[in-house]
Order: sequence, then C-alpha cells, then structure tokens
Amino acid sequence: MRARLGEQIIAEADQDDLVRIEGNWYFPPKSIADGALSPSATPYTCPWKGDAQYFDVAGRTDLAWSYPTPYATAIERVGTDFSGYVAFDPSVTVES
Repeated sequence: MRARLGEQIIAEADQDDLVRIEGNWYFPPKSIADGALSPSATPYTCPWKGDAQYFDVAGRTDLAWSYPTPYATAIERVGTDFSGYVAFDPSVTVES
C-alpha cells in the first residue's frame, strides 16, 4: 500500500505490515519516505491511545499523526504495538 499527496509518495509498505485502527491505515515508521514529514506543534491526546504527534506534509499542516508511546491498554486493544506508526488525513490518498 502507499500513501501519496498528489504525485509525492509519503509512505509505502505491504498491507500486512500496516495496522488498521478506527478506519485509518497506520504505516510502520520504516515505510515513511525520508523528509516527507515535519513535526507539528499541534497538541492532541486521544482518551484511549495517548499523546499524539502531528506532522505537516509538503507544507500542509497536520496531515499525518502518530502515537510515539501509546498506552499499554491501547496496544492490547489493537492487538499489536503500533508505536510510531503513522496515519494520514483523508486528503492524503491511501491506495493498494
């Protein structure tokens, strides 16, 4: 699968390596293209996943997010450790 914004490929990985949470595909950290994401200062804490890190993509604010250290209960609920995995706003195309 790949995530792209226009023609820019942001992430690419086998579907088996991704994690699906609440309708979003989360890409493993190693699948993110070098320099594709810039950390954002936007704060957010999910009540069940924990503190999020937002990212800007190609100069567009907050189009990606990750949970660097999700709650242990969230990992248990999802069934796999998704620490650092990255999901994308619907304006980013995720395709197989």
